[in-house]
Amino acid sequence: MIHPTAIIEPGATLGSNVSVGPYSYIGNDVVIGDNCIIESHVVVKGPSTIGSGNHIFQFASVGEACQDKKYNNEPTSLTIGDNNIIRECVTIHRGTIQDQGVTIIGSNNLFMAYTHVAHDAVIGDNVIFANNASVAGHVHIGDWVILAGNSGIHQFCKVGAHAFVGMYSAINKDVPPFVTTIGIPAGPVAINTEGMKRRGFQSDEIMAVRRAYKVFYRKSLGVDEAIESLSEDAQKYPAVQLMIDFVKSSERGIVR
Repeated sequence: MIHPTAIIEPGATLGSNVSVGPYSYIGNDVVIGDNCIIESHVVVKGPSTIGSGNHIFQFASVGEACQDKKYNNEPTSLTIGDNNIIRECVTIHRGTIQDQGVTIIGSNNLFMAYTHVAHDAVIGDNVIFANNASVAGHVHIGDWVILAGNSGIHQFCKVGAHAFVGMYSAINKDVPPFVTTIGIPAGPVAINTEGMKRRGFQSDEIMAVRRAYKVFYRKSLGVDEAIESLSEDAQKYPAVQLMIDFVKSSERGIVR
């Protein structure tokens, strides 16, 4: 399962049934779980911990030192969950001591070709990065988010669960859960109705999220007034409460 031209450093740990293709390099302090496939010409450096069932395609660079100019070879790390697909030429960097020192990626994500995850980013589960989508340092991406092709997220921004970032979008504020954005700079255009349907949300909860969107974006209300007006729906629908909690905790402000 290990091609003879692959280089596996003695400090690396590989689980059972791991395949490493031609000319790939696995560095010290790298832990790769069971049933992973590392195609040809892949570089994985550590400290990095990669779960089981991941498939990393050719020319990807995973766990490399970050591009932050403040980084000075401190012992930071990368943690990746299970069953992720990391396609050609993807770059994923370790964290910095300016944050928690770790870049974190969940499970069941798809990173299409040429996507980039910068230092200290936190990526949830079931996320899709379409081709050339990139997130800067310290960005947090919630579960089930889709970043369309060539979209970019400014450092320290957060994107809430089930949001959809349209192609070529430039995000410089936080994107609440369920919201669809597009533009440079990106602005809200709707809720991600189709995504909610695909994930099993009932029609009444989708309608409640639509009402919440209108309160935040179509009425001339301050944030506190908007939240207060949604209190009844928030008690009944967890999705509305999720939106409220996100807006309350936003440090950069939400996209407008």
